[in-house]
Amino acid sequence: MDGELWDLTDAAGNPTGERFRRGDPDFPSGVFHVVASVCVVRGDGLVLMTKRAAMKDWPLCWEFPAGSALSGESSAEGAVRELEEEAGVRVGVDELEFVGRLVERQALFDLYVARVAGDPVLTLDPDEVCESAWVPFAEALQRGAAGGDMAGPWVPRLAQLGARLGELVAADG
Repeated sequence: MDGELWDLTDAAGNPTGERFRRGDPDFPSGVFHVVASVCVVRGDGLVLMTKRAAMKDWPLCWEFPAGSALSGESSAEGAVRELEEEAGVRVGVDELEFVGRLVERQALFDLYVARVAGDPVLTLDPDEVCESAWVPFAEALQRGAAGGDMAGPWVPRLAQLGARLGELVAADG
């Protein structure tokens, strides 16, 4: 949503005390905002992927539910909120397993895994997501490979975090 406020951090994730309004010009150099994502795993081992809405950047590309942490939120709180907003899946912060953090151009990208029981009913936000699919993890990696059909930022993310993510997806909760 445009106009949302983000807390700014240094490269180590320490708050600077400054905030930035999404959509404003001139994102300050040398600082970051937190972007968090959740790879949801069902009991049968399939993972949730969502397809970005047509009006978003990287339109109609696949990803794991993700978004920016809002001012005052931790990375994990932002991840939980984004997952519920985009896909209607509710998990608690204490249910997240941290996969890793990447330093991107303007963001610290945090990836988590969450396990859910059964086959949760999804409620997709049409402003964010136009489709969803439960797929084997290997298929998610293929979609995230160069030339795949995931949003562009996911290619380096999965190249760097994919092996660790795969370990956590395959582990017994």
